[in-house]
Amino acid sequence: MTVPKTLPPTAPSESLRVIKKYPNRRLYDTQTSTYITLTEVKALVMSAARFVVRDAKTNEDLTRSILLQIILEEETAGAPMFTEQVLANIIRFYGHTMQDFMGSYLEKNVQIFMDIQDKLSQKTNGLTPEMWQQFMVSQSPVMQGMVGSYMDQSSAAFVKMQEQMNKNSEAMLAALGLKR
Repeated sequence: MTVPKTLPPTAPSESLRVIKKYPNRRLYDTQTSTYITLTEVKALVMSAARFVVRDAKTNEDLTRSILLQIILEEETAGAPMFTEQVLANIIRFYGHTMQDFMGSYLEKNVQIFMDIQDKLSQKTNGLTPEMWQQFMVSQSPVMQGMVGSYMDQSSAAFVKMQEQMNKNSEAMLAALGLKR
């Protein structure tokens, strides 16, 4: 199993790959001049390639839509990442005053988690499954430290989000001539 890597800094010379989506739902990679599938778009994501998906007629950015489509396929294809409860809770945040804060909070937590995975991957490069099992047993305190660090960073991100919400609420109330 390959551990996802965080995205490397973008090299200035690396150009943005443009994929066009046609009305027949086909995706055309302008770099290779070929039609590609969602599986191939997923491969671009996994390799951290920079790309954008655009509607062939309107030039509208459809990248988010395609990424969501890949997530949907992944969620229905095997072992889902999200439980029904998690999905329901995410849906509940749409249209809620906390929507922007929740998106930012989730993004920061995923990045923190990926950073931890990257560090762990660097320590375990080239291990066989048997060696991995031995490593995990011997690294229990290290793993606990990493999880503890993740929890601390996650808590700090949540506290920061709450502080920003309080500031926004106070500013809004002050603008309305109300005090808290």
